Amino acid sequence: MATTTFPVLSAEEAADLVEHGSMLGLSGFTAAGAPKAVPIALAARAKRLHAQGKPFGVRVISGASAGACDDALADAGAVLWRAPFQSSKPLRDGINAGTTEYLDMHLSDVPQRIEFGFLGPIDLAVIEATEVTPDGRVYLTTGTGISPTLLRHARRVIIEINSAQSPRLAEMHDIARIEPPPQRGEIPISHPMDRIGVPYAAVDPRKIVGVVRTNEPDASVAFAPSDDASRNIAKHVVEFLLNERAAGRIPQDFLPLQAGVGNVSNAVMAAVGAHPDIPHISMYTEVLQDAQIDMLESGRLRGASTCALALSSTAMRRVFDRMDFFAPRIILRPQELSNNPGIVRRLGVITMNTVLEMDIFGNANSTHVCGTQMVNGIGGSGDFTRNAYLSILMAPSIAKGGKISAVVPMVSHVDNNEHSVQVLVTEQGLADLRGLDPKRRAERIINQCAHPDYRPYLLNYLERCKPGHLRHDLLRCFDLHRNLMEKGRMLEGVGG
Repeated sequence: MATTTFPVLSAEEAADLVEHGSMLGLSGFTAAGAPKAVPIALAARAKRLHAQGKPFGVRVISGASAGACDDALADAGAVLWRAPFQSSKPLRDGINAGTTEYLDMHLSDVPQRIEFGFLGPIDLAVIEATEVTPDGRVYLTTGTGISPTLLRHARRVIIEINSAQSPRLAEMHDIARIEPPPQRGEIPISHPMDRIGVPYAAVDPRKIVGVVRTNEPDASVAFAPSDDASRNIAKHVVEFLLNERAAGRIPQDFLPLQAGVGNVSNAVMAAVGAHPDIPHISMYTEVLQDAQIDMLESGRLRGASTCALALSSTAMRRVFDRMDFFAPRIILRPQELSNNPGIVRRLGVITMNTVLEMDIFGNANSTHVCGTQMVNGIGGSGDFTRNAYLSILMAPSIAKGGKISAVVPMVSHVDNNEHSVQVLVTEQGLADLRGLDPKRRAERIINQCAHPDYRPYLLNYLERCKPGHLRHDLLRCFDLHRNLMEKGRMLEGVGG
């Protein structure tokens, strides 16, 4: 590798180049492909400066969450502003306490907002790679994210060369730029496995201030064993897809699938892969999880376009050990392509994502508890749900031992509204909302998706509301949320 062209820095030397208040761009998408050394060293530097009574903090932007980078910087009190997504408890605590500004964004929008300067200049980008060449070819690792955009627009660049990542990941990358309007033309992707770009991102080599060497794998993604609720949700989704295929609304050779991140989505994809009546499929998604690796190995998944490999350490090792098999079957794209609304609509993607709560008319909340407390962010679920051929949103019907209902009269925050949501699923059942007026939607959601302990309350609420296109009582619509905040449970006598 020709990386000695650039100065070799320690992580601490690289961290010293970061100025207070600067905008820091990070590679990766989730923990996949996120830098390992420089953000950790930067957090340690922030703690030292704070101990001396000196201010130090940075604005941070990445493709999605950034794994241990977010945890370390937030623990150090060094995150002034964050976008577009996070999944870090210490960072979440800072956001909800008001000490960290947070911009929750649709992930497909991020590169364009950087391109046109809507978010301000990128002062320094830290990008993980397997190699960087003297002419500025940067070979990325397991998460593409917004790295190509950061490399174009950052004033200065640090490359972390990670020898723990397989150099053959370049065979999966397909990096192409979407030209800005009005020069933007058609994106020539008409099948999930179409390749349109090159295996590397490009940077002006004069911007590279140094290379940091690391040898650390991505943080392992832990999946809890499937519980009864996840298995029942998966069962309802599979039955629905089979019925749609039998009715001719899904072609016999099927349509591409997208699945969000998490245990429920992993369980659903495992059930899809295990069912003999679902044909071999393709995926156009933003993240690959362990279930999809199993499906690729079994042949049930023909190929997958994604933005990141969010895998357990065991699954990642399987991929690295069998690159001859996996490299032709996985495409890693920048998120402006993996999450592109036009491509999602053109391919007819069937999308499956999880939510925190849903209301009786089909609006869904993916992000905020009781309308105020941020959990993670909308991520890419809006990119897919708004443009899907079929949009499916899923959640267990209750949480906290029944103290919380996922089905409520009115969601406390709206991320995906009733105009985009077509199908809602809990372990109780599935509500197909297509073609239904609001009252019929409400009846179906309550009867099919709500937990039996909450159905009488919800039906009574609907019945007592004055007639209107939407039946709502603005004096009572948040009573369940108020009870939760004041008494620790949504309904008296319900929940452990």
